Amino acid sequence: MSVRLLLLLVFSLEVFRCELSGEKVGSVISAAKTLVWGPGLEADIVLPARFFYIQAVDSSGKNLTSSPGEKTFEVKMVSPTEQFTRIWIQVLDRRDGSFLVRYRMYATYTDLRIHVLLKAQHVAKSPYILQGRVYHEGCDCPQPSGSVWEKNMRCPESFAQISRDLSLYASVDPDLNAQEIPKRFGQRQSLCHYTIKENKVYVKTFGEHVGFRIFMDAILLSLTRKVRLPDVEFFVNLGDWPLEKRKPTDKLHPIFSWCGSNNTRDIVMPTYDLTESVLESMGRVSLDMMSVQANTGPPWPEKNATAFWRGRDSRQERLQLVKLSRARPDFIDAAFTNFFFFKHDESLYGPLVKHVSFFDFFKYKYQINIDGTVAAYRLPYLLAGDSVVLKQDSSYYEHFYNELRPWEHYIPIKANLGDLLEKIKWARDHDDEARKIALSGQQFARSHLMGDRIFCYYYKLFKEYSRLQITEPKVREGMEFVEQPKDDLFPCSCDRTLPPHYILFYFFY
Repeated sequence: MSVRLLLLLVFSLEVFRCELSGEKVGSVISAAKTLVWGPGLEADIVLPARFFYIQAVDSSGKNLTSSPGEKTFEVKMVSPTEQFTRIWIQVLDRRDGSFLVRYRMYATYTDLRIHVLLKAQHVAKSPYILQGRVYHEGCDCPQPSGSVWEKNMRCPESFAQISRDLSLYASVDPDLNAQEIPKRFGQRQSLCHYTIKENKVYVKTFGEHVGFRIFMDAILLSLTRKVRLPDVEFFVNLGDWPLEKRKPTDKLHPIFSWCGSNNTRDIVMPTYDLTESVLESMGRVSLDMMSVQANTGPPWPEKNATAFWRGRDSRQERLQLVKLSRARPDFIDAAFTNFFFFKHDESLYGPLVKHVSFFDFFKYKYQINIDGTVAAYRLPYLLAGDSVVLKQDSSYYEHFYNELRPWEHYIPIKANLGDLLEKIKWARDHDDEARKIALSGQQFARSHLMGDRIFCYYYKLFKEYSRLQITEPKVREGMEFVEQPKDDLFPCSCDRTLPPHYILFYFFY
């Protein structure tokens, strides 16, 4: 076989491979021009699951916009001080020419080297060297300076929702709140009374149903392992509904909740569901903001042009949605997977259908988001997928809702669903615009709802709230110490020390 014929055969095979993967003919990935970036390439950013991105770029300098194949890039991590590294690595193909690499460390390493490879060739600036100690999630080694931690994490200067929530309070009196809040809410509601003192967590519970305390304990312990928090004392509502219903002109009690509403004054945190998904990413939870990005269903043109919904009967509008689906199955596929609140109506709105994997939702172009008992906590994951969200107008909100823009990040629908069919028809008739909204919502989720931003939000909230306190936070009678989990297999030694000028003044940065 001649050299010319051999080269022609190789080229033909490459063309065939590109056609199968969706690449344009001639799109050969350049290891040198491919882009690699993200917080997982920095030693000082400690997360339960670290992550960074790879954007495949061809030899002409153009970003690939379709998948070159999920096995295109290989990532290896080694430490010169350890023969073996106990690190779980996943390279997630986002099928748009980019990849999300996440890894979970189960021990602390020194000078960790991250190799990003394309056919055994180093990509971009690989190998990336994380100099010094790289602490794993279980290592209790907080950064002494909050300002340094915020800078390392690239936290935003402020969060609009925090500013809005705290603007109702000129000051906060921990002594007074410790007396008044349990009397007002403690008998009928489920509350946790927390004090963080010298970066240690203490808690007392009120009410009968306090199981959800585990989520709050977990984020506080994780945060205090990463950064030294100011002394702060606060109450957390463990129920679904926000509690503080007084008008701003009345005496308000500061209550931290996972959800807010237009009729209440609670201080909003990221939901327990989103919080757990950040803490347990690559752990026992399969649904998180990273796994969704690698399971977005078929390419947009191949998705089912029907609006999709599954869930339980926790709101009247959900009954209406299922009824509407039966009347117009050509527009909507909606059904219940569980009956609880309207069990007497099960014969009217049943039969129940089997649970559908959340990843299979994205076989459909249009995702309907309707409130449950409060805000529907699935919205972050719907935004992160590759479908456009039709979001019900709602009086409930999560910590990020005020940053979302209708017609930019989602398609708005009326609270009573009166215009749902009209909006689905609009999306069908304006496919390019609907696709752009889906991509914008996806980008919002990637920028605002990943683990690094969630930790920033919690830290900023506690820092700003602590500045409102006019009496000293105390470890109150009846509070128990919440211990850090022990890691006997891979204990870590912390070499961070508190500089002398921080000993008295670390609150006043």
